[in-house]
Amino acid sequence: MNGQQECKPLDEALAFIKANASFLVVSHVQPDGDAISSTVAVSWLLERLGKNVVLVNESELPSRLQYLYRFDRIHSLKQQKPEASFDAVIAVDCADHRRIGEVASMIPEGCPLLNIDHHPTNDGFGTVNLIRPDAAATVEILYDLIERAGLELDLDCATAIYTGLLTDTGGFRYSNTSPRVMEIAAKLLAIGVSGSDLADHLLEKMTVAKLKLLQMALARLAFSEDLKIGWLYIGKDDLKECGAVPEDLEGIVNYALNVDGVEVGILFKETADGGVKASLRSAGKADVAQIAQVFGGGGHVRASGCRLDGALTEAMSRLVEEVRKALV
Repeated sequence: MNGQQECKPLDEALAFIKANASFLVVSHVQPDGDAISSTVAVSWLLERLGKNVVLVNESELPSRLQYLYRFDRIHSLKQQKPEASFDAVIAVDCADHRRIGEVASMIPEGCPLLNIDHHPTNDGFGTVNLIRPDAAATVEILYDLIERAGLELDLDCATAIYTGLLTDTGGFRYSNTSPRVMEIAAKLLAIGVSGSDLADHLLEKMTVAKLKLLQMALARLAFSEDLKIGWLYIGKDDLKECGAVPEDLEGIVNYALNVDGVEVGILFKETADGGVKASLRSAGKADVAQIAQVFGGGGHVRASGCRLDGALTEAMSRLVEEVRKALV
């Protein structure tokens, strides 16, 4: 973090926080490692600044992240809507306001909102926006925000930030693994974060339920005629049949992308309400964020998502055709 221009958005975010006494913190639906890590890192920051905080997410929470600081204080609307009063909202890792999901029903009209995110498709929906598309993960921005606030990280917060970096860089393997990411990771390890334990827990271990789901998905793996597009799908009853949970879907799309020669991998997930969610991953030639935006979605150049209406086979055909156009 260098220069007055880079510090200004951080100072505006800190001014927003200091101007309010109590906060609702929300991340995107179906939260991943960066979303939950960002949520608890913001909680840590607010607590150190003497603020009151309530943490809420629409979805069920990924149990593999329950070791994180304040994880047990994140309310899931799937279980119960908390009674909460607050002066302002902080949204983390949400590319647009829709990604907040049903938690939006808790937010009064005109309530000030701080939008902290790293998605290049973010539409700046906040009253104050701290958006850094160059950041590998939202936790990278929060690391800079905490540093700018003059606070010293402890092991709890360091572990949360490391978790977000680890998961959003694919174990420091993706192209977003910048020198800055490695610099931050080194500092977090020096604080005492156990990088090897986290990598084993988050990237290597797999439940039996996820293994069954993966077997089911791989049996359906299909490719375009030129082998540049690969896709799999999960039916609406498959999770229940395998005893799996939504977090078990994470990473399955990579099995399509990692086939030699494939430029875009897609995982389709049939939803209970008759729609289809799609996760897209690119090897580099296609901008899947632009493809997702055609269907009202968004994300990153190499990792994005969207929702399509209609039957599964129709949705698959429409999205695969759009990917074909992008690869021409």
